[in-house]
Amino acid sequence: MSGEPWLILPTYNEAENVDAIVAASGDVLARAAPGGFRILPVDGGPPDRTGELADRLAARHSWVQVLHRAEKNGIGPAYLAGFRHALDRGAAYLLEMDSDFSHDPADLARLLEAVYGGADLALGSRYVPGGGVSDWGLLRRLVSEGGSTYARLVLGLSVRDLTGGFKCFRREVLEAIHFDRVRSRGYAFQVELTYRAVQAGFRVVEVPIVFRDRRHGTSKMSWRIAAEAMWLVPRLRFR
Repeated sequence: MSGEPWLILPTYNEAENVDAIVAASGDVLARAAPGGFRILPVDGGPPDRTGELADRLAARHSWVQVLHRAEKNGIGPAYLAGFRHALDRGAAYLLEMDSDFSHDPADLARLLEAVYGGADLALGSRYVPGGGVSDWGLLRRLVSEGGSTYARLVLGLSVRDLTGGFKCFRREVLEAIHFDRVRSRGYAFQVELTYRAVQAGFRVVEVPIVFRDRRHGTSKMSWRIAAEAMWLVPRLRFR
């Protein structure tokens, strides 16, 4: 096992962001993981030039690899493919983060620090003291926090931010929870991963972060994705 952290970055239609997010994340990880790290953009065959730009980054930096996928079938399957690719190559820690700067790359160091300090899964949390969101209207705040509250109550968990996608796993967590069997495709995927980790007895720590609206491009969130989460959460609890 290499012992290296790998950052998984789904990059569907992120041509405006991919160069900058990889550079910023690489700077942080070079300091937080001086023994080595990898960044894995997961390209879903978008109509823009994201995959081509990611390949250019990989040609320039030995710590960048690119995973090309033939189809776009949701953020969940993109992460699953990225996790499998990294685990098969010896990743000891697996980070996930949005590619649009809604998550601050500087916080990667804090997530790694939490896992190095004994957490099995570190979550970047908007809804613990010190965390928050900016650049959102009232409706979006209510939908987001309400979704996390709904999932927490239905699943009987104490984790405050269940729908966030900024995380760091020890490899043992993903192996133990059989992540390949996760079927959620949208943001219910994030709820399911955390729920499985808690059910398996792993230590979950929430690290406060401030979530910001994306710099460029268009949000992938839709009412269909939100509806999937509403429908799947009770199934997780009672299956």
